[in-house]
Amino acid sequence: MEFKVSPLTKIISLSGFLALGFLLVILSCALFRNYYPLYDILIFLLAPIPNSLFSKTSYSSSDFMSESSESGSDLGHFLTGMLVTSGIALPVVFYHCNLIGSISCTMSMLGGLIIYSSVVIFSWFFHSNWDNEEDTLFT
Repeated sequence: MEFKVSPLTKIISLSGFLALGFLLVILSCALFRNYYPLYDILIFLLAPIPNSLFSKTSYSSSDFMSESSESGSDLGHFLTGMLVTSGIALPVVFYHCNLIGSISCTMSMLGGLIIYSSVVIFSWFFHSNWDNEEDTLFT
């Protein structure tokens, strides 16, 4: 028995997941009356952009010692990893400097990771549908 989920159900569930991430970050700001964790939202929303921009480079099946260059995709992976690491480390730095509390730090990190993962899952779910199929959202 194969269970097929409609694209509309995927969009609704991912939007709820994204709203949960935003709720955690905004509550980490509003409950403790400091708005430093809002920078975390910006970092985690910018994190998938380098990967999507530099993923258009060609992939070869050769090993790392060959002359073919995949520096574009490597740069995209590096910048995405740097932004995700910065998004996790920024609340820890704020906590270490006594700008936010430990609960606010935890809520901000979890909310940011939920925001990033929902953006990545959205692009993963619908990447093949955009390339191969026509628009079957409401059929």
